[in-house]
Amino acid sequence: MDISGQNLLIIMSDEHSPKALGCYGHEFVETPHLDSLAARGTRFTSAYCTSPVCIPARASFATGKYIHQIGYWDNADAYDGTIPSWHHKLRDRDHQVVSIGKLHFREYGADHGFSEEIIPMHIVDGKGDLMGLVRSDLPVRQGAYKMANLAGPGESDYTFYDREIVSRAQIWLREQAPLHTDKPWVLFVSFVSPHFPLTAPPEHFYRYYNRDLPMPKLYEKSLRPDHPFQNDYRSSFNYDDYFDAEKRKKALAGYYGLCSFLDENVGKLLTTMDDLNLTDNTRVVYTSDHGDNLGSRGMWGKSTMFEEAAGVPLIITGQGIPQGKVITTPVSHVDVMPFVYDAVGEKDESLKDGLPGVSLFEIAEGEVPERNVISEYHGMGSVTGAFMIRNGQYKYIYYVHYPEQLFDLQADPEEVDDLAGKPEYAAVVAECKKKLYAICDPHEVDKRARAHQEEMLQANGGREAVVARGDLGYSPAPGTAHKFN
Repeated sequence: MDISGQNLLIIMSDEHSPKALGCYGHEFVETPHLDSLAARGTRFTSAYCTSPVCIPARASFATGKYIHQIGYWDNADAYDGTIPSWHHKLRDRDHQVVSIGKLHFREYGADHGFSEEIIPMHIVDGKGDLMGLVRSDLPVRQGAYKMANLAGPGESDYTFYDREIVSRAQIWLREQAPLHTDKPWVLFVSFVSPHFPLTAPPEHFYRYYNRDLPMPKLYEKSLRPDHPFQNDYRSSFNYDDYFDAEKRKKALAGYYGLCSFLDENVGKLLTTMDDLNLTDNTRVVYTSDHGDNLGSRGMWGKSTMFEEAAGVPLIITGQGIPQGKVITTPVSHVDVMPFVYDAVGEKDESLKDGLPGVSLFEIAEGEVPERNVISEYHGMGSVTGAFMIRNGQYKYIYYVHYPEQLFDLQADPEEVDDLAGKPEYAAVVAECKKKLYAICDPHEVDKRARAHQEEMLQANGGREAVVARGDLGYSPAPGTAHKFN
């Protein structure tokens, strides 16, 4: 495939469920700019993060490898630049590679491979969420009340941060992009919306609050699946203990409002590109680091393998990319790194050595790779490793110490009917398990993750010290104070 190099704009959001966009079929969430982007490009309907939590997902996105390959296991174990990223590789080849916004790496001032990091967000004190290192007798999160109590109309540190991110991105496109014409540049713009706090600007909040909002899927306690992995998460991240009907409605309206606020900011970027005549020579990627359960099955936040949390929106546009095309082939964030190299015209195939991904260019043209994509979880609110693969129409979830799960996403896209215990699906379960083990040994990976986490736990004073430090809830935006619990 002969692809000419062009500039590349990568837009990442945080915690944007693939179900919460108009172009993905949501009945009332308004995302006109992202819908327009999808209409002039290719949209992937079965795209997955490599881990449904911020720090591992972002480390994997940077390095183009799965979590079990790179070992950034949880929200206390952030990317530190030691494994080469696509940022490093492109900067080494004289491309200007700039980030604006959230990175969630380990340290401010460290070399993560970018030519410049503009108003980056990294983890607190180089430590992040130490409570995620506790993988047995799970502590209850003392800051869980924030999910319900901060939901509503207004501005938060996060909405102010996103406004600054989009402003800085527009300035960079106008003032810096014209200075870098010798080689294609890459601009990575990383927003925090719609990650909680679920405080949305009023014009977006009331668009949804002033209507009847459907209950989250399987929300009533009598309907919630009784699986130990989800029970553990609900008990540790006891967000739902703080909700009543009014707070639940505010949370839903806040999340949907933040999706539209995010879309507004994406629109500002795309309009700036049009104004500067950059649209025709710049490819665009839109995705999110992971999704959000948004109350489904009584869970808020991420950290599960359901489509809402492990699935991500993924849209690509630009020269050489089919317009108005929808791809159902399962894809992963690991497919972005080879795509990035192709997009900017780097044809040295050795750049892709050791990468598990397949370029999105090839999949957009109809290639169906002989592989299974995998997502895995080793973090907060879990006592056992979780591994998910897509095998055709089936999603298979393997828990090292808990019963496995199987869903037929073709017949049951909402993942209501767990087929794993039904005798007629035993052969499907066995085939999926075999294919998972062909990728990695989940027991070996789980053992390796837990050993590293125990080492980090002891280095930070042990369980009592880590629990006493408390629950941050969400990472503070640059320049803002942080408050535990």
